[in-house]
Amino acid sequence: MALYDYVGALKKGRKQYQSAVLKGEYPYLPVLDDILSYTDIVSEVSLGLMDIPLDRIVGTKTKGRTSAFANNFMPLLNEKSEFGAKWAYLFDHQIEEGIRDPIIAYEFMNQFYVQEGNKRVSVLKYLGAFSIPGTVVRLIPRRSDEKENRLYYEFLDFYQVSFNCDIWFSREGSYNRLLTAMGKKPEEVWSENDREYFKAVYNRFAKVFDQEGGNALELTCSDAFLIYVEIFGYDAIIERTEAQMQTDLVKIWNEFLLVSSGGKIALVEQPEEVDNGGAAKLMNWLRPFTNVEPEMLKIAFIYAKTPETSSWTYGHELGRMYLEQAYDGKLKTVAFYEADNDEETAKAIDLAIAARCNLIFTTASQMINFSVKAAIQHPEVKIFNCSVNMSYSSICTYYCRMYESKFLMGALAASMARSDKLGYIADYPIYGTIANINAFALGARMINPYVKVYLEWSRVKDADVQASLEKDGITFISGEDMITPQTPSREYGLYHKEPDGQLENLATPIWHWGKFYERIVELTCKGALDAKDKKGKQAINYWWGMSADVIDVICSQNLPHGTNRLITFLKNSIRTGSFQPFNGLIYSQDGTTQCKDGESLSPEEIITMNWLAENVVGRIPEFDELAEEAQALVKLQGVKVEETMDTEEN
Repeated sequence: MALYDYVGALKKGRKQYQSAVLKGEYPYLPVLDDILSYTDIVSEVSLGLMDIPLDRIVGTKTKGRTSAFANNFMPLLNEKSEFGAKWAYLFDHQIEEGIRDPIIAYEFMNQFYVQEGNKRVSVLKYLGAFSIPGTVVRLIPRRSDEKENRLYYEFLDFYQVSFNCDIWFSREGSYNRLLTAMGKKPEEVWSENDREYFKAVYNRFAKVFDQEGGNALELTCSDAFLIYVEIFGYDAIIERTEAQMQTDLVKIWNEFLLVSSGGKIALVEQPEEVDNGGAAKLMNWLRPFTNVEPEMLKIAFIYAKTPETSSWTYGHELGRMYLEQAYDGKLKTVAFYEADNDEETAKAIDLAIAARCNLIFTTASQMINFSVKAAIQHPEVKIFNCSVNMSYSSICTYYCRMYESKFLMGALAASMARSDKLGYIADYPIYGTIANINAFALGARMINPYVKVYLEWSRVKDADVQASLEKDGITFISGEDMITPQTPSREYGLYHKEPDGQLENLATPIWHWGKFYERIVELTCKGALDAKDKKGKQAINYWWGMSADVIDVICSQNLPHGTNRLITFLKNSIRTGSFQPFNGLIYSQDGTTQCKDGESLSPEEIITMNWLAENVVGRIPEFDELAEEAQALVKLQGVKVEETMDTEEN
């Protein structure tokens, strides 16, 4: 029996060897000593006896038995060799009693290399075992800027609290995302029960993921597990059986495919791209809605706050009312307020679906996980989430190119100011916010090459942004985009505030959410928002601006005639596409060239911008400096965590 299985393992080894050679890969086991010859090790830590995940064992410590194994740990030597006989003996021992003697191994970059026990590893890998006991020494490399090194140091922080080495992500920030999804703080040490429950649920997931063909995807099992946890919730999956997990994975497989393909986001920059079947080729996503009439739609709007307490909610609520007026009561809308936490968001979505809403707009980026979960469980309902640079296949996202308005306001501020100092008040350091700041700074510099933009953050702990700007003698300020009905103030948009308190409003950016929603409904009724071709391949984000009439700037009637003409000219140039705010030579604060002369930044570079223009005075705040409410949003979309956005959700 053992000899028969050795022949089976030998076939797997030789097949893997030939495959590696054809691909130009090293066909034998990697040797840690060779790797360490060009690696600076700063520390050795004994981890003692532990269960080593077999899929993390990738090579051998020394060259001794390298050529006896293919790079998948399957044997290469003839079945009649002494090596074959010993392998067969270990196989029989495992079947009859189980291999209990621990191997000796070294861990480097969360991969394990065997010093003693290669044949034991080979046997257990052949049998499909999950782990093997081993005595381990960890080798810690010096910190560097390489991605793999940064990921490893994130893993070390995770290991310090979890003592788990099963998890290995391919994207930075994922360990903290996992802890957040589990409801744990980064520094919170896990209890013994926490570790056992986690290991059990992860082992079940890993088995099902492998059975479903997950190993063929370009993502780690841990990457897929994180998606699973974020969509279904950690508490909900702890008791899931393998059969239930298999059902879940079938539902969300397109999300795995999307991440595997690089999480590409298709930015639809004009409504016409959808209408004419252009770059987005959106063909099947709304197939149930093909050629429907507006009266067949019941639309839900879900808000994190109320219109009275939030200018962000107030703006979207105006959009909802505009939509009802635009269709003269032909369609129905319903609003759900104060869905400001996970429980309330889930409840609001469930209520909307129970009320037979077939189109749902969730108006805050922090609602996205529950939006995805609901879309997966209710494919007959189409859900849109107001966010940008969020990569999901089951829903669409939407947002406005507010930086176009900010550029105009920067130009206007510089043309009116009598000094070289302007102020800018930002809220959350999230996707797109940095583009807004830089667009304002570039617009101002186009008018006055000596101007400086002093940046303040309203969501920093104990911030008094007005006092800081007054101290610097700044009187022309770009503030909040909109007033909040419950706390009305004239300090919004672009305003001029004298030291004696006298204030003049000069301009304000406008989010025409009503027109945005009208376009979405219009396209929905035509059946044009169809994304079957993109399922599992690209996430879709409707990212419209002035050319779609969803962004504008309203200027004071008291502006000088020449200034008004200038702003009108720039607005029309941006609207027609003949002028781009992020075009030509652009330097960041550290002197790096961010855009070359004669070139323009791509939409992706604008959205994920995480640098400040050279004429900005200030910096992006650290996570710990932010107020608690801001931290929750920055965890999801913060520029320091992954990249950049602008959701001035006040």
